[in-house]
Amino acid sequence: MFDRLVPTDVGNGEKMGLSFIPAAEMTETPEAVQLKLEIPGMEAKDLNVEVTADSLTINGERKSEIKTEEEGFTRTEFRYGKFHRVIPLPVQVDNTNVAAEYKDGILNLTLPKAEEEKNKVVKVSISPAIAQ
Repeated sequence: MFDRLVPTDVGNGEKMGLSFIPAAEMTETPEAVQLKLEIPGMEAKDLNVEVTADSLTINGERKSEIKTEEEGFTRTEFRYGKFHRVIPLPVQVDNTNVAAEYKDGILNLTLPKAEEEKNKVVKVSISPAIAQ
């Protein structure tokens, strides 16, 4: 499912001017799609999430808090900067009822399935034929 999210030549996003692409984990239940994104070192207000019926777009910017002193030296393997990711969803979702929580560097999203995707059984009324 995730292999079609980002072209393989993009790598970690550097060719697109992006610093990193958040790792994602998606599960589907009968009622919803659960999506977790690993985005440590940020605050919820720094994230922008948009959901359509069939995809989720997230972007933001992780800013470095490193202050270099005149004689100091800092080395980091952390990635800072902008990111952008579009995740196609496996089913149509009700994008007006998405729940999101950002805690301990993990963004948890619950995307309820659209009614037509729930495969519920519906009783069909049959009208008698009108005699002519």
